[in-house]
Formats: sequence, structure tokens, C-alpha cells
Amino acid sequence: MSSVPTLTLNNGVEIPQLGYGTFKVPPDTTRTLVLTALEAGYRHIDTAQMYRNERGVGEALTAAGLPRDELFVTSKLNNGYHAHDDALAAFDRTLTDLQLDHVDLFLVHWPLPAVDRYVEAWGALEEIYRSGRARAIGLSNFQPHHARRVLDEGTVVPAVNQVEVHPWFGNEEVRAFGAEHGIVTEAWSPLGRGRVLDDPTLARIAAAHDRTPAQVVLRWHVQRGDVVFPKSETPGRIVENARIFDFELSGDDMAAITGLDRGERIGSHPDEMNRTDR
Repeated sequence: MSSVPTLTLNNGVEIPQLGYGTFKVPPDTTRTLVLTALEAGYRHIDTAQMYRNERGVGEALTAAGLPRDELFVTSKLNNGYHAHDDALAAFDRTLTDLQLDHVDLFLVHWPLPAVDRYVEAWGALEEIYRSGRARAIGLSNFQPHHARRVLDEGTVVPAVNQVEVHPWFGNEEVRAFGAEHGIVTEAWSPLGRGRVLDDPTLARIAAAHDRTPAQVVLRWHVQRGDVVFPKSETPGRIVENARIFDFELSGDDMAAITGLDRGERIGSHPDEMNRTDR
């Protein structure tokens, strides 16, 4: 796997632009698939309490035996734990399941505006950050008006905002807000759950570069300056998704892919997600 570029977060921590995503990876196969990704050269692993597979990620990290400073591990606070003490206890369980003494990045997974305790949750994350048990903290699925409250009422600027981004949904308002405030954008569902890959524009660009549409889309994300972590349960595709650093899209290619934006979300809207049981 070619060397993965990094971005510097607003606190100086370096984050690899490509990682392996574990959303919907079943707990009973997580260990094997994360080991596959690590063997393929991935060093950035993204998980979450909500995914219920942190234990499998931890088993894989331990089995791989890689130096801790070569790994970048992210997890996220589940929706039912926004109360201050609940957030701290949930984080302790994350460290136990991951078999780590710290994570590299910990995020508030959803703002849950109807519950309206995400600022309280952020305060707990700030305590975790100050303790050194998370090298950086950030947000996930926060719209600008949610993130603005965190900036106004908190004391630590979030390092990242992990949000839905793919060619059919560029999420440009959120990306622009992040760029203005030094918050890196991380793209979840970067391939639009596979729905975008049959687009003829992507097929044309992929053929011109002798690549797959998925590789072209992932390269688009990276050249835009976002962090991306495709998820696959197929070993060959895990390897294929990492082969994006030995070619470059032209300005016309980039513009053509960006022009596919339909404003079409695949996941939940952050203003409407208020479930605390997931």
C-alpha cells in the first residue's frame, strides 16, 4: 500500500486521510476484517459504540501486534450517553473493549437536538481530552448550527466533524463551516453505499485512469482534503480501496465529480435523528 498522506488537526495531531470503516461490520467478523485491513497497510481504524464491534476491533489491534504509535483509532459516543457522567462511563468501557489506554480521536456521534444535551456531552469529552485519554476530540453529524453552540459554549475547538459526504451529497455548507473554523471534514458513506458507482461520469473517469469507480470516488475525497474510510467486508476490495495514492485526478475530473451533487442524503438528517437507543 502506497504511503497514506496525513492531515494536521487543529491541535497538531496527524491523522491519516484513509482509514478502514467498521460501520455495519458484524461483531463476529470484526476481528478478522480489521486484521485484513491492517495486513493490507491500513493504520487508521474507525469504530463506534453504536456499531457494537469495539471489542472485535480491540482483539484485532492486539493480535496485529503493531506499535501503538503507528495506529490511529477513532470511536464515538453512543446516543444514550450524553449526560456528563454517562459519557465518562461509556468512554471507560470503550477503552476496555478496545484494549487501549487511549484513543486517538473520540467523537460525539449525533447531536440529538430534541434531547439537547450535546453541549453537556462535549464538556465530558473535553475532560477526557485534558486527561490525555483521547489525543483529539470532535463531532459527528453536526450541522453548522449545532457546531456553533459547541464553539460558543465549549473551550476546545473540535478537531473533526464526521458527516455524510459522497458525489451525490457534497455537504458543502458543513465542509465550508469546518474549513472556516479549522475543523477537518471526515466523510462517512464515501461511496454513497455503492449507489453512486454506476454513474456514467464516474465510469468514464475510471476508464481513463484504468481504475474502478470506487477508487476514483475515494481519490476525489482525498484530493478535496477530507478524511475517508470506506467499509468493505470483501478482502479484495479492502485492498483495492487503498490503491488510490499512485494516480491523480485532473481539475476537470474533480469538477465533473463535484458536479454530480444532487443534495441527496442516504442517511438520517442530523436535525431529525433523536433516537437514544442506538
